[in-house]
Amino acid sequence: MDETMKLIEMAHSGDKAARERLVMDNVGLVWSIVRRFTGRGCETEDLFQIGSIGLIKAIDKFDTSYDVRFSTYAVPMITGEIKRFLRDDGMIKVSRSIKELGFKVSAVRESLSGSLGREPTLEEISEALEVSKEEVAASLEAGCQVESLYAPSGSGEDNTLSLIDKVAEEKEENEMLLDRMVLGELLKSLEKKQREIIVRRYFYNQTQTQIAEILGISQVQVSRMERKILREMREKL
Repeated sequence: MDETMKLIEMAHSGDKAARERLVMDNVGLVWSIVRRFTGRGCETEDLFQIGSIGLIKAIDKFDTSYDVRFSTYAVPMITGEIKRFLRDDGMIKVSRSIKELGFKVSAVRESLSGSLGREPTLEEISEALEVSKEEVAASLEAGCQVESLYAPSGSGEDNTLSLIDKVAEEKEENEMLLDRMVLGELLKSLEKKQREIIVRRYFYNQTQTQIAEILGISQVQVSRMERKILREMREKL
């Protein structure tokens, strides 16, 4: 058993020092995932904190009997935690200075509309506030209403569905279809006996002992073959 597995088992037994050691050892992994989400309107330090929560969940939930590396298990846990935060945090973030300018632009716009008898131009608003036209345009754009993902999107009397329900449903269907396509291609690449082991093990939920009896080999051989097949499948992915 390698050092990481030992630390995970110690952490599961209540060893806080082992848990902290695992977190520190995987800080680089969290940062590597956080970098994928830069430019989403959130501070990287905030995303790192959220990613660290995902890492801790991965440590607490990891089963050392899994035939996978801890990092392989932790990556989707960390990524999922960050994605949930970005989804639930929701609305586009706008800097405070732009928001403040937006209020001033609205007031000047209303004032000029009354005095001019028409809608003022960007140039007139920018001159009145002594700021650039680009800044005025940015504040106007930031003030536009953003449609909420949680707003009702059903037709007619059916307004129980929200936009996020439709997006999540479509995304889930697409991901399931993609998973089936990838899995199908991987299974095709296996030899007949290898394919039978994987199908019986993960589709029919048969034990290694049951499969060994059917194939006329030992349980140890099935276990070794299964590990080898899974390793090869991961490499192909």
